Amino acid sequence: MSGFGDAYQPGVVGEGYPAGDGWVVAAHGELDQDTLNPLEEALTAAAGRHPLVVLDAGSITFGDSSFLNLLLRLHHTTALRIAAPGEQLRRLFAVTGADTVLSLHATVEDAVAA
Repeated sequence: MSGFGDAYQPGVVGEGYPAGDGWVVAAHGELDQDTLNPLEEALTAAAGRHPLVVLDAGSITFGDSSFLNLLLRLHHTTALRIAAPGEQLRRLFAVTGADTVLSLHATVEDAVAA
């Protein structure tokens, strides 16, 4: 397998790639209970193999409570950093208080270097 993204639905999870001591998982589009499974599988697999997991959220256009729940669960089991969240995700994190719990960064590079 060349990358975690090989097994996942196109348009939801892209190719993963190494960065520093961790692994970057890029997600795209709308993430809700109907589309979340491929992302959950990719993040869980990355967390099982790498000490740091970065979610490149720059192409995520929507995330609901099931998406937020996934991030919070993973936050408790691995070093999870969220990179480049868009306006909708930043609002979701702020309204729920998740921005005080999750590690949010402007770019993937910032997340890897933190």
